Amino acid sequence: MPSITLSDRTLKNLSTPTSGQTTFWDEGLSGFGIRVSQGGAKSFVVMYGPNRTRRTIGRYPTVSLKQARDKAKELLAEFTLGLDTKRSITWSAARERFLKDCERKNKPNTVAYYRKRLDAHFKFGQRNLSDISKQDVLQRIRRIKTSASEQHHAFVAARTLFNWAIREDLLASSPLHGVKGFKPAQARERVLNDHELQAVWAEAKRAPYPYGAIIQVLILTGLRRNEAAQLEWSFVDETAGMITIPAHLTKNGRAHAIPLGKTLVQVISDLPRINQFLFPSAHEKGTVFNGWGKSKARLDAALENVDPYTLHDLRRTFATTHAKIGTSVHVTEKLLNHVSGTISGVAAIYNRHTYIEEMKVAMTAYETYLERLFDS
Repeated sequence: MPSITLSDRTLKNLSTPTSGQTTFWDEGLSGFGIRVSQGGAKSFVVMYGPNRTRRTIGRYPTVSLKQARDKAKELLAEFTLGLDTKRSITWSAARERFLKDCERKNKPNTVAYYRKRLDAHFKFGQRNLSDISKQDVLQRIRRIKTSASEQHHAFVAARTLFNWAIREDLLASSPLHGVKGFKPAQARERVLNDHELQAVWAEAKRAPYPYGAIIQVLILTGLRRNEAAQLEWSFVDETAGMITIPAHLTKNGRAHAIPLGKTLVQVISDLPRINQFLFPSAHEKGTVFNGWGKSKARLDAALENVDPYTLHDLRRTFATTHAKIGTSVHVTEKLLNHVSGTISGVAAIYNRHTYIEEMKVAMTAYETYLERLFDS
């Protein structure tokens, strides 16, 4: 790696690499240097110790050369005197420890949420955790083009890991400290009209298993997609006329009972029994369907006169249709397994009525409405 005498003049004239990053080390202070990236960003760094621990000091010119050199001397002195108590750890090692800690404290869906974003967007590999800068993280988040919502989720995952590392004494400060973050997507209001719902249902009946059947179940039940995908045969009780999803699989941590209407019974009866899941993965034994993107794209490509929609819009359409046919709001909330709403506070504490019978009546009316719609 090149060594030069760092000065304000040489900093301004440093060459930019055609790819990757180049670190120029200061001839006047061993272990102190500046890293220049392909895009032209310049960040001061210091490296010390037998493990060649590398710390990012700050970005030039926000941090001046004098400030950076003084900070480097301070860090080098702390190491020499044994005052540097933060242990060097790589991103990969920190990620593994963070996820294991999450598994002990959080629900599986929460762990999957963090793992998905960390693995998809932050591939820092063996880089030291302390060497990852704010710009390193933000650049990767800005590369996400799928949606503003996914940018927000990625930011939350990274921020949570860095804050955990501080609590574990693995990091002195978070590179995301003071960053306001990425604005989450605004709440959607998309509801499919009758024509669109009819078209999606018809195409779902023609679509291959398991995706087509999942769409039918989503339309009939208003379930979230992950709740539908994780349905097991043991949850279905045709004698009682109910599907019961255990608490650990629901978003709010409460068991959810769903009445079995005749249309829903028919859809479920037509499913093949491959293993314990109604909708198993085609590639891995013991796991559930997860091919959402490609499957939805294929189904949507066959639709005509249907505006873009998400699977969660089917849940909103379910609730809106129940309002249209006269289902009481508190019964609709029970069907959706909502905790807050019309029955809250003291009323929620003392009202232990399950509304099962009212839910069955509402689901019968809902399926009757859909039957007339789909047959028209």
